[in-house]
Amino acid sequence: MNTMKTTMAGLMAAAWIAGTALAGDANRIVVDGSTTVGPIAKAFAEHYMEKNPGVNVTVSESGSGNGAKSLVNAACDVATMSRPMKNSEKKAARDAGILPIEHVVAMDGIALAVHKSNPIADLTVEQIRDVYAGKIRRWSELGGPDQPIVAISRDTNSGTYECFETLVMNQQKMGEKVEYVGSNGAIRQRVMSTPGAIGYVGLAFTEGVKTVTVEGVEATPETVVAKEYPIARPLYMYTNGRPKAGTPLADFAGLSGTPEGKQMIADTGFVPLP
Repeated sequence: MNTMKTTMAGLMAAAWIAGTALAGDANRIVVDGSTTVGPIAKAFAEHYMEKNPGVNVTVSESGSGNGAKSLVNAACDVATMSRPMKNSEKKAARDAGILPIEHVVAMDGIALAVHKSNPIADLTVEQIRDVYAGKIRRWSELGGPDQPIVAISRDTNSGTYECFETLVMNQQKMGEKVEYVGSNGAIRQRVMSTPGAIGYVGLAFTEGVKTVTVEGVEATPETVVAKEYPIARPLYMYTNGRPKAGTPLADFAGLSGTPEGKQMIADTGFVPLP
């Protein structure tokens, strides 16, 4: 992925110098944005290029906020986001002559991950909020071992962070000792290597960690679809306008509604739309 990001950065710089945009080429689809939606976008890209060898699809994961900026700057064809576009982003798009069209591609639950050695099995939303606000600092306060809690969060440019802030924090600020990392994978690695850690990740990033139930409900595709799991959200792709039917961009953006696309979404650990 680092190589892909470096390659994309070089291509974008070259296009900028030449005075042309990468986006808009009928035989090239540039995707940028959410690390959460990344596995879906990469599965779609691999599938689409296999079926359509004449089309090149590149996927970068710079975060939901940067995906929106890329679409506004005409640097990508598809912005992947784990939250809806903000009004300020939509205004910036309109000012730049861009019409962002929203495509809901899947559902996701934000799972609470702890080290496998942690005996804690369930947390309430209020307890999670107090942990991240710095009000609860040791696992013993929650019935666990007498060790400090290491709270890991996504960076503030992340759509997952913003969803967590809305669904869990309820306008309370994160505590001073919260650690911020740049991807779901980085949270998973930190939790796997740190017995006292807790982090929040998308459903596709729970391998190697223990997930706790929230309000007694496990984060699964079934509980997300049934709207039983309390920390769930849609996942999005945005395009500039509605792609013309029959074009590679329209076919790519519409994959989530096909049987093949739904299977790919399920295979990556997310929840296909009904």
